Amino acid sequence: MLYYLFQWLDKYDFPGAGMFGYTSFRALMAIILALLISSIWGDRFINLLKRKQITETQRDADIDPFGVNKVGVPSMGGVIIIFAILIPCLLLGKLNNIYMILMLITTVWLGSLGFADDYIKIFKKDKEGLHGKFKIIGQVGLGLIVGLTLYLSPQVVIRENIEVEKPGQGIEVVHAAKEIKATQTTIPFFKSNNLDYADLVSFMGEHAQTAGWILFVFITIFVVTAVSNGANLNDGMDGMAAGNSAIIGLTLGILAYVSSHIEYAGYLNIMYIPGSEELVIFICAFIGAMIGFLWYNAYPAQVFMGDTGSLTIGGIIAVYAIIIHKELLIPILCGIFLVENLSVILQRVYYKAGKRKGVKQRLFKRTPIHDHFRTGMNLIEPGCKVVFTQPTQLFHESKITVRFWIVTIVLAAITIITLKIR
Repeated sequence: MLYYLFQWLDKYDFPGAGMFGYTSFRALMAIILALLISSIWGDRFINLLKRKQITETQRDADIDPFGVNKVGVPSMGGVIIIFAILIPCLLLGKLNNIYMILMLITTVWLGSLGFADDYIKIFKKDKEGLHGKFKIIGQVGLGLIVGLTLYLSPQVVIRENIEVEKPGQGIEVVHAAKEIKATQTTIPFFKSNNLDYADLVSFMGEHAQTAGWILFVFITIFVVTAVSNGANLNDGMDGMAAGNSAIIGLTLGILAYVSSHIEYAGYLNIMYIPGSEELVIFICAFIGAMIGFLWYNAYPAQVFMGDTGSLTIGGIIAVYAIIIHKELLIPILCGIFLVENLSVILQRVYYKAGKRKGVKQRLFKRTPIHDHFRTGMNLIEPGCKVVFTQPTQLFHESKITVRFWIVTIVLAAITIITLKIR
């Protein structure tokens, strides 16, 4: 809204109004505004949650090896994150930009889904929360909306890379003058680093392009579901999900910025995505919201984000990566989320296999995997066989959290390096 106001004022030479025309200025304003909203308003919201006793029972002192008691800590703090993202974007973003619209829809959609889950847990006293099938329906629904919008919207276009060989000067990468709709995405570590989903169904002949978009929609649904669930599982220790998500958000912001700048995209030999500069505004608001929330969520946490926050940030990361055609980089960038997901899946499969044989068995002491490092064998049910009993030394959750941040920083660096290593 402020963007349109100052754009109008700039016509009348209002001092400083022209600054709002620069993406960099609006991005910095977004991160500052989101940080202020989440830190200042967040404090008042946390006090409100305490007065209303909106809390969720967390790890009790009698089962935590370090005696950490988190009963009575307010939950549903994800509302802070959502407002800290939405307000700067509504004030500073171009609201007719399809990418900004999709990100705002993602934030509200999954925020509402997570809120419903937290509401049932807290107010209905049902620890299971929203039934799993309804979560999946919500995530699949969002995937359909995003995939079909990217397919049908005329604003969603790219410019392909063209290699021009100049005698005595080597090969120069330029962008095609014509903007096209395409089902291309970036493949890490390959020189010809664009994969066209339509090529995977080339056997369909003249219908390959349409089939490619259908395949893209299914991939979108899978990515949104997997990443939002991964972020949800990662939210188990103070500051864990917020810190990891801020690092991932910064990396995605860099990728979006170079993709939106025709010269940088040409230099790095990546596809140019017109209009994606508005994604930089959004991700800066996201980063500011994460850092501001971390002020209260760092150990010892004064508030938990709940599913209201964790489902939302996971969905934001997934949809953002899809929009900038970097979804195949997610296994690297979101490696922590991937491992959290896999640990839970493997644990359940292994446990059920043993149950059919009448044997108690586990792969890990506890899942998601971050809990494996803070659980002693004395907390495992008697007679249960555990495959991975190491480490025997238990770590405080603050140490585990920081080490997971470090791993995410390394993965983020590798993700950025993939732009040049092919």
